Amino acid sequence: MDTYENEYMNQDQHPEEHTTKESPFADSPYECAVPIAEQPAKPKKAKKQRSGGGWKPLLVVVMVILACSATALGVAAYWQNQMVIMEKAMDNKFQALAQIYKETVVTPNDGATPSTDMTPGQVYASNVQAVVAVSSRYETKGGYAESFGSGFIISENGYVVTNYHVIDSATQITVITYNNETMQAALVGSDSTNDIALLKVEATDLPCVSIGSSDTLAVGDQVAAIGNPLGELTSTLTVGYISAKDRVVNTDGSVINMLQTDAAINSGNSGGPLFNMKGQVIGITTAKYSGNSSSGASIEGLGFAIPMDDVIGMFEDLMEYGYITGAYLGVYVRDVDTAAQSYGLPAGAYVEEAMTGMAAERAGIQAGDIIINLGGYDVASVTELTRTLRRFDANETTTVTVYRKGSRVFLEITLDEKPVETEAEQTEPTQAQPSPDSPNIPDSGNFDDWFNFFFPNS
Repeated sequence: MDTYENEYMNQDQHPEEHTTKESPFADSPYECAVPIAEQPAKPKKAKKQRSGGGWKPLLVVVMVILACSATALGVAAYWQNQMVIMEKAMDNKFQALAQIYKETVVTPNDGATPSTDMTPGQVYASNVQAVVAVSSRYETKGGYAESFGSGFIISENGYVVTNYHVIDSATQITVITYNNETMQAALVGSDSTNDIALLKVEATDLPCVSIGSSDTLAVGDQVAAIGNPLGELTSTLTVGYISAKDRVVNTDGSVINMLQTDAAINSGNSGGPLFNMKGQVIGITTAKYSGNSSSGASIEGLGFAIPMDDVIGMFEDLMEYGYITGAYLGVYVRDVDTAAQSYGLPAGAYVEEAMTGMAAERAGIQAGDIIINLGGYDVASVTELTRTLRRFDANETTTVTVYRKGSRVFLEITLDEKPVETEAEQTEPTQAQPSPDSPNIPDSGNFDDWFNFFFPNS
């Protein structure tokens, strides 16, 4: 106030230089000076006495408004925060309810891996629609014959896995779904030495299984099989446990590594899936060991399945080529028996013949050699050699170690591609041809017959 009043008084003392112009705002405390040359003289008015406290009410009003606004904003922020808290609480409750629903209600498998184990009933409900019956028609001297097996769908566009022996020599293959829909199937490709076959039906949006790892299994793990036992009891569930791993089973001269289970496996189950308790396929049910012991007691609870990790990589080859394109040695081999090992020979794959022009012969492998290592992996049997070969691709170069006349010989080898099997030649060249007295698969027999069949080297 003092500043404005001093300026006003100074202007009155020099009227020849300035005149005072009244503010257009009635209550305004401000005044402005205008040069006399630009503004005509006006009669001098009496000076208004301005109140020194006119601005204080306005300040009070402003402060009240600000206080009210702050209070309103605080209240709004408080309720907004409360709404966020309530929304989060409701979301948590809905998520908890959704989790309870998922744990109590099983829907068809969507390929996702559940975080916890399911019950056998949940495994069944989640996968039964992806398991099929497989009917194969054969020509015989008297006309036609029909046999049955099982299979499972691995893709929405109709690829079906089963055993080779289920469709071997079939002139017509039919797939029957859980809903009793019948579809004609085409044979895409097969491999007799691994007893697998891939079929294709013309359909879309089919339910399919989820594939798991057999290598993660432990003896004592619970498993479930779904199949078509006896060709009549479709969609049958049986439950058991993994009884053993790495069982060597001899089928028509081909040695196959197997999972052993006490889940009931019967004629017609062949080619069906064996599930873990996450609802994933970890094996292909293939064989059953039954019969009678020497005392006449029946033998039950010995079923076998092909480990999924042994064959999963072959499905892509069968889809693309119709046959397995894996690495190939080109040798006929057999296991070194325990009697020979007692004389100091190492365990391994004994070479009976190196095929002319094939990878083994080119590398310098000779008849009489014992293959004990391939590519850094120790080999103690024909089965281990076969499984180790699956780690390599055709045309890949690696090392092989053989035992020859008391010494270890280290060789470099470039692996061949496995030849396409023909109908006349359905044997694995990496395994020795069975001798005339080798047992065929018996339909029935006593304990000794079956023991010699499954464990010929014992």
